[in-house]
Amino acid sequence: MASSTLEILSLLLMFSAPTLFSHAVVETLPGFPGKLPFKLQTGYIGVGESQEIQLFYYFIESEKSPETDPLLLWLTGGPSCSGLSALFYEIGPLTINYANSTGDIPALKLNPYAWTKVANIIFVDQPVGTGYSYAQTSDAYKTNDTLSAQHTYSFLVQWLLDHPTFLSNPLYVGGDSYSGITVPLVVRNIYDGLESGIEPRLNMKGYIEGNPLTDRFSDLNNRMEYGYRMGFLSDNLYKSTKESCNGNYINEHPQSSRCQYDLQRVSKCTEKINMAQILEPVCNEESLLSLNGENLPQQWCRDDNYLFGYSWANNKIVQKALGVREGTITEWVRCNQTLRGPPEVERTEAYVYNVKTTVDYHRSFTNKSCRVLIYSGDHDMIVPHVSTEEWIESLKVAVEDEWRPWFVEDQIAGYTIKYSQNEYELTYATVKHSFVVKHIYIREQVIQHQNISHNNVCR
Repeated sequence: MASSTLEILSLLLMFSAPTLFSHAVVETLPGFPGKLPFKLQTGYIGVGESQEIQLFYYFIESEKSPETDPLLLWLTGGPSCSGLSALFYEIGPLTINYANSTGDIPALKLNPYAWTKVANIIFVDQPVGTGYSYAQTSDAYKTNDTLSAQHTYSFLVQWLLDHPTFLSNPLYVGGDSYSGITVPLVVRNIYDGLESGIEPRLNMKGYIEGNPLTDRFSDLNNRMEYGYRMGFLSDNLYKSTKESCNGNYINEHPQSSRCQYDLQRVSKCTEKINMAQILEPVCNEESLLSLNGENLPQQWCRDDNYLFGYSWANNKIVQKALGVREGTITEWVRCNQTLRGPPEVERTEAYVYNVKTTVDYHRSFTNKSCRVLIYSGDHDMIVPHVSTEEWIESLKVAVEDEWRPWFVEDQIAGYTIKYSQNEYELTYATVKHSFVVKHIYIREQVIQHQNISHNNVCR
């Protein structure tokens, strides 16, 4: 899947003009007591032909050996979810201290399972309009999957030019959810850049994806199979729907009243399921926890946790500490809904979904010298693990280690399988619903990735 000459020329143009870098080391943060016990840098890098797009980032050095540990570019899903979301709620060294937080400046505490204990991580607000990233022209906010990936690749190259000491570190690109679309596109850009001789040469080693949206049709369509396997649907209802809809549960079936009837029955069985985490309650506006203590919910909802993030990130003192440029954004939101719609919708005003599947990208990487880690939470119904396993099998890579359980403290924490072909290696793992377990396993995988030979650049 080689890029066209026009695409390569556009990439070369991105690097032809000098780039202005803006960054600062942040030693303290509002809400955290004392000096940060790790090195945090924030800043902007301009991308686009005239650098009219200013992408904001958080860079955290590894707490182990920053000179030699992997460098990981992390792309939060959405599209349009801020890198701060991944930093606070997923893999970063800080998280909200809910027990000691108030509405003004919520308290922060250390995350004992942070990936930054073994890796240098760049969290970037992408695409433009996400988090603190902004554009200098209104037209620059209009983007799509491929253009956003080119901007992210340009960001990475420019960031490494500004941080040349990390050029020799093993490089990985990672992300989750919608990043299953953007990560392969960025990886493809990196390969094209290496083949085109773009300097500096990136020390590319592989990529990581969690519950990745990979094929818009299959991932959504396989929610039916997942629901059946999890016991949401009876045998009779599943078989009837599969037959009446001919295995297609997404596209409309005006010619089949029976299919429509069966899908309505399926909807009744699943409409109260929280698709992001099937064991948790469905979140709704009435249940959200207000920060001033009023309108307390009847039951906890994960979205309640995000409200503290909004309060922290929109505080002017916090923004000054982070080095956010005044007047560049009106409000920080965790995921900027104005850029996107649901995955099945093709277009919004600002964002065009112009890549329907990235399976062929993954297939093209099987002839590279690369290591890949794909993991799926087994209680995620948005991108069900059954769909991810299906496209991985379609790559037709030989199995090296058969399907087996993996453990944390003598307890089964999920299942894993390993594929390999020449210098290509893919590890896939399911993860039980415990977020602690997921962080432990994936962090251990990062450790294993840094212990491999780094002699061969990903070609």
